[in-house]
Amino acid sequence: MNDSLEPIHILLVEDDPGDVLMTQEAFEHHKIRNTLSVVSDGEQALQFLRREAPYEDAERPGLILLDLNLPRKDGREVLSEVKASPELRSIPVVVLTTSEAEEDILRSYDLHANAYVTKPVDFDRFIDVVRQIDNFFVTVVKLPR
Repeated sequence: MNDSLEPIHILLVEDDPGDVLMTQEAFEHHKIRNTLSVVSDGEQALQFLRREAPYEDAERPGLILLDLNLPRKDGREVLSEVKASPELRSIPVVVLTTSEAEEDILRSYDLHANAYVTKPVDFDRFIDVVRQIDNFFVTVVKLPR
């Protein structure tokens, strides 16, 4: 990674503790300098993004990694609300999910997801995918401030 690039803040919306741990380990393993916040359901994700209690001091993320199958409010609803909001729609959203269903892929892109990535079940491959997402969105893509 280019050291002149500023780290970004990433919001991981994931209810599976194992996937949260693997994502955190991928960040540590690859010395990813970006900061990572984690929420475990769709309601918390929207509270975080809107800086509602208990997230009043939350940093605006430069990237959202969003699971689709979440409790309370699923990822499709979160994606729809984020992309409908003038304040939030410029934040890139990568759907990171286990679903390979064509309907989920199509619906995610219809809701303006920036990318759709199926989570690999293999740990090493999962770490590689997280690293590639990070590299792409930090070193290749120009993100809004």
